[in-house]
Amino acid sequence: MPDTRSAVHAVRTAYGARAQEYTELLGAMESMSLSDVAAINGWARHVDGAILDAGCGPGHWTKHLRDRGADVVGVDMVQEFVESARARFAGVPFSVGRLEALPVETDALTGLLAWYSVIHSPPSIAAEILTEFARCLRPGGSLLLGFFTGLRFEPFDHAVATAYFWPVDAMARLLRSSGFDVVDVQTREDPGVRPHAAITAEFRG
Repeated sequence: MPDTRSAVHAVRTAYGARAQEYTELLGAMESMSLSDVAAINGWARHVDGAILDAGCGPGHWTKHLRDRGADVVGVDMVQEFVESARARFAGVPFSVGRLEALPVETDALTGLLAWYSVIHSPPSIAAEILTEFARCLRPGGSLLLGFFTGLRFEPFDHAVATAYFWPVDAMARLLRSSGFDVVDVQTREDPGVRPHAAITAEFRG
């Protein structure tokens, strides 16, 4: 498995180089799946308190939740994404931070959205990230985690940087070992699109 620091740096560099292109292609709600919108809206309705959009990328989900009345902040490790999001969405708070070392106080959050933000992380790094998510959430806090799923854990050639398919059972086990109880699992297979899974989990505390 790759060293955490070098792996994170490689992903950050790859996204930084293509941040403008990525934002133009996927940085607006109009480009999002209606199923994803429904899933995130449904989750956010049940979160009463501070939400972190962890790995917010271009910031469109943060803006969307903010427009729906959520107390939400976006964080991403890619400086270019954060600068663009601040320029595009005035008044919405964004900051630079790594998933495994979030700029958030312990027990500060009621909800944490990690929508495709751990897809580039092998198990050792994903475990570190989920432990950090647990630190930031108060007991009973809710995590919504979106990722690509498959029959086995394996890498694939993502357009920006190597990403991974995760079996739902493997991700659920990792969540449980990080202090979460799995509340809901949704999977989706659309023609021409990689299989997707979304897990809602509650931090045990």
